[in-house]
Amino acid sequence: MPVIPVAGAERFANLPASPEETRRIVGDSLRLHDVDQATVDALDPLTYEVIRHRLTSITEEMGEALKRMSGSVVVTDCNDFDAAIMDEVGDVVQVGLYNTELAASLDMAANWTLRERCARPGIGPGDMFLCNDPWVGGGLHQNDVSLFAPLFVDGELFCWTGAVAHQVDLGGVSPGSWSVGGSDVFWESLPTPPVKIVEGGEIRTDIEDVWLRRSRVPKLVALDLRAKIGANNVAHERLRALCEKYGAGTVKAVMRRTMDDAESRLRAKLRELPDGSWTSVAHQDSARSGDRGIYKIVLKLTKDGDRLVFDFTGTDAQVDGLINCTFAGLRGGIMPVVLTMLCGDIPWACGGIYRCIEIISESGTINNATFPAGVGKASVASAWATMNVTTECLAGMLDTHPEHRKRLMSVCCGTWDFALLAGVDQRGLGFVTMLCDSMAGGLGARSDSDGVDTGGLAPIPMGRVADVEMNEFAFPMLYLWRREEADSGGPGRFRGGVGASSCFLPYDSPLGGVHLVVSAPGKALPLANGLSGGLPAGTQHDVLLRGTDIAAQFAAGRIPGSLAELSGSTDLLPAHHETDLGPDDVYYTHWQGGGGYGDPLLRDPVAVAADVVAHKVSPRGAEEVYGVVLDADYATDLDATTTLRAALRRSRAGVDDKEIPA
Repeated sequence: MPVIPVAGAERFANLPASPEETRRIVGDSLRLHDVDQATVDALDPLTYEVIRHRLTSITEEMGEALKRMSGSVVVTDCNDFDAAIMDEVGDVVQVGLYNTELAASLDMAANWTLRERCARPGIGPGDMFLCNDPWVGGGLHQNDVSLFAPLFVDGELFCWTGAVAHQVDLGGVSPGSWSVGGSDVFWESLPTPPVKIVEGGEIRTDIEDVWLRRSRVPKLVALDLRAKIGANNVAHERLRALCEKYGAGTVKAVMRRTMDDAESRLRAKLRELPDGSWTSVAHQDSARSGDRGIYKIVLKLTKDGDRLVFDFTGTDAQVDGLINCTFAGLRGGIMPVVLTMLCGDIPWACGGIYRCIEIISESGTINNATFPAGVGKASVASAWATMNVTTECLAGMLDTHPEHRKRLMSVCCGTWDFALLAGVDQRGLGFVTMLCDSMAGGLGARSDSDGVDTGGLAPIPMGRVADVEMNEFAFPMLYLWRREEADSGGPGRFRGGVGASSCFLPYDSPLGGVHLVVSAPGKALPLANGLSGGLPAGTQHDVLLRGTDIAAQFAAGRIPGSLAELSGSTDLLPAHHETDLGPDDVYYTHWQGGGGYGDPLLRDPVAVAADVVAHKVSPRGAEEVYGVVLDADYATDLDATTTLRAALRRSRAGVDDKEIPA
């Protein structure tokens, strides 16, 4: 159905505002702390480095505080959260090493709050603002909930701190707020613009009641709220001590120089690279249950001197479904790749890095959607696909330079294989959880080495996969296996890291079974592309086996090691699906690896043989894709390999009777 405009929604369609514009809007409503350029220039190098590293450690302490107080496995075991320190107008000075995709728009939310809340209800010491509105920022979809807090020093707003984490359920039609049948935002969790939920250091119970009432797991969401409050409190305590020791002016000068340093160093790096343009297209298959459409995100990256222009012109219009993302999600697809691929040796001060970037995007597209588009899956849909095209273009740019090419990486795990369980746990309590097994995706290949097998996700440097035992302890489920899968990494001269699979069944729930929500694209076409002749990672797939003989096999002392060992009917699940699992049903989910780099026919045959022995590549894949002939003991037959590779090259060229040198 066509998008029906919602009058008034434009107020929340937030775009980044400059510090000058922000100060003009705030006016006399609030005193904002600042320092002049002379103070910044007067910093001695030792003081600068000591304070800058202290700011970095504070974001790490925020992360530790959040993890220790949260009760959600998504946070405590999988690190699906992040934290940041921002200056007085919201520009990010330091972002944590957790899920950088979540933190990419914290500046937008803090800045919007400063502009829209400074007069009424006002911003004061001890206040904290909660937001899960993807159009305002602070997260990519409604389950990404941020809590940001102004820090006042001597009566002036000195800076902001922010913590953001994925919440497992905030209402909506389906458990987990993952409404796979939805067509617009009204099927999903309610977007909440910034609201003062902590005032003068005390939680406002009226606002908290409104916030928690929507959730299927309100006590867990309440605990995560307190974890974020604790993270901000820890940061404020450390920052006050820093200001008392060195002076607020000196600390602010370090913040300014950190952002300036990040900008100048990135510009210097860009000037070393040749100018040019690189293009990429990423796809998503299926926007909601029953949909079989293919939707594209188009990027043309232009490097001109010391600037990067990300032009998404040509991207498909927003669609009915849950896969769209807002402008905050668009930024969330760009900044994590810039940080990890370009800024490994540069301070992660996004406030300075953004100065080197221009974004061109048409409003009303799937990665810059207007209200009320469905955005419930934004973080792992259009924002993730934006990350894929950004990865491919930036890697192509780096590949033009003999030194900088060492920092590139192919696309990592091109999509998230989402599975959500809900129901009554083994203790008789209601539960909802996102299964984070696919956090162990395969990393993309590099220009001189293979990708790391089940190494994680590039935008989440500190991402983790929960222990099998922790998932089984926390939820009514029992694993048959969780293991790496052969041929899941993209073939290439350097192979993409392999992905993996999980296979489990409901176990020990008083209801006998659990509810399952599946949202996993990348089944109709591969999404983790390779580079420079490297091939994409394999597609993912999910299988549901109904009415198996698993109980009888357990009784006989056997644990199945493959789907073929299980009886019952077999359903290959579509991209989006919602159903119930009974006690004899078994669910299998297989997620992606990373893309390869270079022509697989150039891979060292000995390395291919080693991959076969290690079950990273199948014998069939070794022969058909890599052109490597192995004997019964998996030793390489070099002469036969040379002959086969020559034949494969002739086949590629469409030549049957002309020898093409190996």
